[in-house]
Amino acid sequence: MFSHTEILIAKHFRNTAFRNKAVFMLTVFIGLLLIYAAFSGWINFQKQNEIRAKYQEQARKDWLSNPDKHPHRMAHFGHFAFRPKAPLSVFDFGMESFLGNTIFLEAHKQNTVNFSEAGFSTGMLRFGEISIAMILQVLLPLLIFFLGFSSIAYERENGTLKILLSQGVSWKALIIGKSLGIISVVMILFIPIIIATILLWSLLQNMNISIDESIRLLLIILVYFVYLVIFCVIAVLVSAISKSSKTALTSLIGIWLMLTIVIPRGSQALGAYIYTAPSKAKFNAEIENDILKEGDSHNPDDPHYKSLKDSLLTVYKIDSVQKLPFNYSGFVMAEGEKISANIYNHHLEGLLKIYDKQNSFSKAMAFLNPFMAIKNLSMALTSTDFASYINFQEQAEHYRYEMAQQMNELQIKYISNKKPSVGEKSHTIDKKHWAEMHEFEYQASGVSTVFSHEIISIFAFIFWIGLLLFFIRILSKTLKAI
Repeated sequence: MFSHTEILIAKHFRNTAFRNKAVFMLTVFIGLLLIYAAFSGWINFQKQNEIRAKYQEQARKDWLSNPDKHPHRMAHFGHFAFRPKAPLSVFDFGMESFLGNTIFLEAHKQNTVNFSEAGFSTGMLRFGEISIAMILQVLLPLLIFFLGFSSIAYERENGTLKILLSQGVSWKALIIGKSLGIISVVMILFIPIIIATILLWSLLQNMNISIDESIRLLLIILVYFVYLVIFCVIAVLVSAISKSSKTALTSLIGIWLMLTIVIPRGSQALGAYIYTAPSKAKFNAEIENDILKEGDSHNPDDPHYKSLKDSLLTVYKIDSVQKLPFNYSGFVMAEGEKISANIYNHHLEGLLKIYDKQNSFSKAMAFLNPFMAIKNLSMALTSTDFASYINFQEQAEHYRYEMAQQMNELQIKYISNKKPSVGEKSHTIDKKHWAEMHEFEYQASGVSTVFSHEIISIFAFIFWIGLLLFFIRILSKTLKAI
């Protein structure tokens, strides 16, 4: 696959890589950070999932321990839904700490997801978390640039470049050989951390590993390897076109700052500016206005519910809702829940389309910046991205609607239309019915959704591979020793 000359150049680079003490110290520092990131990820995963499992169990216990009660009161008593951490979140925290993990579910109202780790943090989260993914995405490319800035520029400075080229070494062999040399050095850090990640991931699942999670992990290893190779080649190409090592180093540090800080921040801000999302207050107000237009279940003179009432009286040939063979209030509540849920879902769909446009703009920047591609793919593969959060929100809303409607059905079926007399006990049903409502269980989406959500990032990687191969070919023909 590689020529003998390219392998010899790679071996020579690897053997001399750590003669620079600064590079050696940076490598040790990154290695220690990786160990810390793996340990903190392990602790965070166990702690968070233990807390969430504990309170999900407590919420279920509280629901079942309710006494005999009116079903509508139970609908407002509500329930909690907790989002468990994905096994691979030990590798990449992604947006997990900022999007919230708990939602209170009640009738007639869609609450937001709350209790993010960032919301309770006064320390590290304000400055960003140290995860394995963050180190591989940000710090390892910096190490690569420190390794590669002098790879060819130094050969030009000390005159050995002319000697190499005069002995028949081609520019293509030199660029590929130096790139392989940097890759072999980077693998000293990359391979152990991947092995550690696999072990952590396996232990956190008690060796009960699914095929879906296994595919995700394999894809993570592949995309990160490609990502690091891209930076290795960039480092060598910049060194090849630079007249001195100092120029190469300055250029590469500038590239690193642009790729990891400037472009990501700028693209997110620009996307939010171009596709403006409504404020939370405006979003809720629009929903409320549409619900009032459709039908106000609390207004006896509302046209929609008055028409509904009249149609029921006509069908059953009666003159009062008290004579209906089912509870009319429960029927109205079920209709109101259906209307409000449909309106909410319609508005939410519109809001998500705006967010999708914002994210698509940011994702498109991956064709200018491989950092954006790896960041989006990494979060998607570890289920710590925005799409995973929305998936949880949708499942929680489905459960909330099901819970509310089941309580409404119990009211329709078991509660009398006749109001209790003064001093008479209020209408209730047996508490055994609370167990009929199944527990909330979050179902993570399959790996196939990653390809649909992150197709832009995947194509961006393919584009970068093709672009660098093109530059290697062009520069191999046009570069000179001086």
